Amino acid sequence: MSRHGRWPFDEKPLLVFWETTKACMLKCKHCRAEAILEPLPGELSTEEGYRLIEDVAGFGKPYPILVFTGGDPLMRDDIFQLMGHAASLGIPVAVAPAVSPRLTREAMERFASLGASVSLSLDSPYPRVHDSIRGVEGTWEKTVEALKTLKGLGVRVQVNTVVMRSTVEGLADMVKLLVDLGVPAWEVFYYVPTGRGARSEDLTPSEWEDVSHFLYEASRHIVVRTTEGPMFRRVTLIRRALEEKGVDPDEALRPGPLYRRLVERLRSLLGRGGRARAQTAGTRDGRGIVFVAYNGNVYPSGFLPYPAGNVRRTSLRDIYRGSPLMQRLRRGELGGRCGACEFKDICGGSRARAYAYHGDPFAEDPACGYVPGSYGELAKKYYLALLS
Repeated sequence: MSRHGRWPFDEKPLLVFWETTKACMLKCKHCRAEAILEPLPGELSTEEGYRLIEDVAGFGKPYPILVFTGGDPLMRDDIFQLMGHAASLGIPVAVAPAVSPRLTREAMERFASLGASVSLSLDSPYPRVHDSIRGVEGTWEKTVEALKTLKGLGVRVQVNTVVMRSTVEGLADMVKLLVDLGVPAWEVFYYVPTGRGARSEDLTPSEWEDVSHFLYEASRHIVVRTTEGPMFRRVTLIRRALEEKGVDPDEALRPGPLYRRLVERLRSLLGRGGRARAQTAGTRDGRGIVFVAYNGNVYPSGFLPYPAGNVRRTSLRDIYRGSPLMQRLRRGELGGRCGACEFKDICGGSRARAYAYHGDPFAEDPACGYVPGSYGELAKKYYLALLS
């Protein structure tokens, strides 16, 4: 959205994620929610859900986007009532269902009737890898068919992909698959070891840097956004600045072997593509993002289980605006290299990853290998604009 740059992050989030339930039929090995087959006691009731939705509307126009997530939101029998209530108030509605037996054509038609955007997870272009991650055989094929059905119904779709050790080598082929399917937007999740996620699936800082460089090139073929990968914004800014000066970013920045493998494969499949369409809205956990758990607990994001309040006791507006945790995150009171970095405002590191590794949401992001101040030398060498 063009409004991102003017969004009043101190006053309201751009995205409100509501974990409507923990229940889900899948068994994803990296599941943030540690989802289970049956709902846990303490889920927000339908009436409490209505109040939460009205609280989102209370942020004022333009309203935040309300994302119904889980677990699998289709495991709630009242999910279409809740989505309908939000839509009736004019709140932009999105939903992230699991590809399970509940994702029927009828359900997809109801999403279409509500004007909801739908995001489906597809972690690999290779069925075996995706099904292994999701824990149910046949999920890859059903996901591809669901994407085709949703697009045929005129639903706005995006694909979510988790980048981790199991999936990273398939990223170039993933772009080709999404282009072939006509998927307009790709949300790339930089893995955070939380919930069921094992640290062995994480990448090294140099590999994450290579992924960010690759995604910039991938955005020549599909709109790319990232979750828990704010360093992508730094890479995008620098690559764009070099290109505007007629400098080849690969020559100036020399990304590593993972980047070279992925970009060579991408170009063999799709060519060099057009203008990069990397989206870099300056959100991060607690700054433009807020997450409401199944039981009403409020967190800066779904990957940062550090509580800021509960909507059963305090309105979401008051928590987002007044919580000391949220205020500190928005002020960027960060430690380590993140606190010293000249890209702190547009990046700020993943607060969720900092918490997962250091137990401190204000610590530096261990996935980032950037040395603060390095851009100044690059700017002098290539006559780039200095950061203000």
